[in-house]
Amino acid sequence: MIDPGIWMAMAWQTGTVFTLRSMELWTDPIQAGPRLLAHLAEKQRAMTRGAIGVTAAVSRGAFPLTLLEAAMEPARRRVAANARGLARATESVARLR
Repeated sequence: MIDPGIWMAMAWQTGTVFTLRSMELWTDPIQAGPRLLAHLAEKQRAMTRGAIGVTAAVSRGAFPLTLLEAAMEPARRRVAANARGLARATESVARLR
């Protein structure tokens, strides 16, 4: 069964990551191009891993909700890791002030 709390947290973390990444790009526009390409590659890797997870779940005869979890899990993990990393970076900058 899908835990709605996990997906609510992902929605919150996604917004946080988007906002903090946008702020990073605004503060260093010279590096915006390479960073955007890196972010794009990260999204493609998560999507590919999700597709592989769904394929494996389908081959096992999984239920539709299980397929949803298999598809979203790599993205959820990546978003959570990004949120943690950005939070640490933000805390470090705040300590320098």
